[in-house]
Amino acid sequence: MLRRAGLLPVPEGVRDGDTVVVVVAPTVEEALSHRPSGEHRALFVCDTVTPSGLRRAIRCGVPAVLCAAGLTPEQLGAAVRGVRRGEGRLPYPPLARLLAAGEAPGPVGLTPGQTRVLTLVADGYANADIARRIGCSEHTVKNTVHEVMSRLQARNRAHAVATAVRTGLV
Repeated sequence: MLRRAGLLPVPEGVRDGDTVVVVVAPTVEEALSHRPSGEHRALFVCDTVTPSGLRRAIRCGVPAVLCAAGLTPEQLGAAVRGVRRGEGRLPYPPLARLLAAGEAPGPVGLTPGQTRVLTLVADGYANADIARRIGCSEHTVKNTVHEVMSRLQARNRAHAVATAVRTGLV
């Protein structure tokens, strides 16, 4: 399909920023795990695009996500050229559901220390164990957990971890 769309493999010597990598995967979540490192811009082609997957792709800076069903070579070529020009493309049905649901609480705004504590909470550590691992008082850990729960609008530690897992924080 790439050749029919007028697209070719990346030749040697092309700068990373000039390259658009097409990642084909069953879901957006799987595509995220296979996206290239470096300066490459990625375009995802997925069989299934959910609002939560689309949210994660947007947060990770993926400019274009296409549904594989019915995708023509011409549409793929136009999307790749659009991404090279700095344009984005997102599938309307999942985007509409995402916008209708509103923004879910997510990791945006957590400090590195809060993220580290939340990761240890997700790994099952108690406050005292977390305090020993990161070299602070248990009181500091309790305050940090409380701040994280507040920022994520979580009712308890388990809810904070569940929110973090859903949003890709841990």
